[in-house]
Amino acid sequence: MLYPKIKSAQVVDNYTLLVHFSNHQTRKYNIQKLLDKAMFFPLKNFAFFKNFQIDPSGSGITWNDEIDISEYEIWINGTEQ
Repeated sequence: MLYPKIKSAQVVDNYTLLVHFSNHQTRKYNIQKLLDKAMFFPLKNFAFFKNFQIDPSGSGITWNDEIDISEYEIWINGTEQ
């Protein structure tokens, strides 16, 4: 199954992203549960967390070459708005 691509995103709360998809739907995604995993530890720094980019293909949100979250994860586990 193909999932909609990410068009835009913004930080709306403490460790929560509001993500807008190509099918005009929006999901709220809180990364709090990921912060226990070693690869996501740098995101505990809120200034770093706020400094994300959307992958040019719309397939995820990235912070650097090692930290990203896929559109699938946000679409499936985000809360529909």
